[in-house]
Amino acid sequence: MGINDKPASERVHIGFFGVRNSGKSSVVNAVTGQQLSVVSDILGTTTDPVEKTMELLPIGPVVITDTPGIDDSGALGSLRVNQTKKIINKTDIAVIVIDASKGLSEYDISLRDTFKEKNIPFITVFNKSDLLPSVPEAKENEIFVSALNGSNIYELKELIGKLSLFADNGRRIVGDLLSEGDSVVLVVPIDSAAPKGRLILPQQQTIRDILDTGAIATITRDTELTDTLRMLSAKPKLVITDSQVFGGVAKEVPEDVLLTSFSILFARYKGNLSQVVRGAGVLGKLKDGDTVLISEGCTHHRQCNDIGTVKLPGWINGFSKKNLKFEFTSGGEFPDDLSRYSLIIHCGGCMLNEREMKYRLRLADDSGIPMTNYGIAIAYMHGILHRSLSPFPDILDSLNN
Repeated sequence: MGINDKPASERVHIGFFGVRNSGKSSVVNAVTGQQLSVVSDILGTTTDPVEKTMELLPIGPVVITDTPGIDDSGALGSLRVNQTKKIINKTDIAVIVIDASKGLSEYDISLRDTFKEKNIPFITVFNKSDLLPSVPEAKENEIFVSALNGSNIYELKELIGKLSLFADNGRRIVGDLLSEGDSVVLVVPIDSAAPKGRLILPQQQTIRDILDTGAIATITRDTELTDTLRMLSAKPKLVITDSQVFGGVAKEVPEDVLLTSFSILFARYKGNLSQVVRGAGVLGKLKDGDTVLISEGCTHHRQCNDIGTVKLPGWINGFSKKNLKFEFTSGGEFPDDLSRYSLIIHCGGCMLNEREMKYRLRLADDSGIPMTNYGIAIAYMHGILHRSLSPFPDILDSLNN
């Protein structure tokens, strides 16, 4: 990823859905002006989701996804349909492509119902309108197009633009907690797990948000934190730390300085901070034989001291003093059935878009399974949860009441 590129997790995710041979791929190619997907009259040409990160006017940075036909059949077809359903959970704007000469199918109606249920704004696109003797008048959020001759493709892009959810949603990682001129210290450990030559995404995004506020960012390793604080002419307003060194950092930072972690900031930014704070309390109630799911939104090479698969299970075992089982997922994988878990611990979700992170939280809540995240779990086990939530008085009030 180039330094000026917007992360995929922060882009508008636009998914194209429909039955086989409705012309989804042709419409995707027409909208993007690129041959992103193979086009054929053969049913099921798109066998896997095709994803492309790009700039799309009038929206800006987007992720376009062409999906397999929702009516695919057979053993492999069923797997493809499941992949399509997973794409729905991270879709910000949905485009249902219908063969205008055939009209709405039961699958299209089912897609509409799903998008309404999940509160996903959608557009119904009647493709192949060039085959109609006359083009009917479109209803709200419907449009008749022809990918073959390009008619109404520009209008379709404008309609997608109007539904853009992220045009200006006001979400901030940390900027809303700061004022111009405030000093913020960011604690970034450099160990075997740290990527060489760069900062990880949540660190980059947090620094940028601080700078956009006009605040002052000081970045230091945990091993130099004491010297860094001593050299500052005044106490910082806030210290943000990597979760894995939470305990040590809390001992170094004065009690009158606000303290939190990147993971906690992203729990608020991407999801539901109140929900994951409540979930942390289950760490003290786990029983022998309980299974804990540890889920990461990204995929990376696991190292010998990996936080998700090594450090967290070790800390949880030591804290709970119970004989627990652990399961792990990463990237786009997240179980549909959560019934076998007593607790879910998720990363901050910096690689997931807001909608997918909130889907996972909602699925856990609907399943009655408590869910917390790395930073909150670690703070809880170190006995510093209240302090780590000091920048969020409304959350603290809900804990105290």
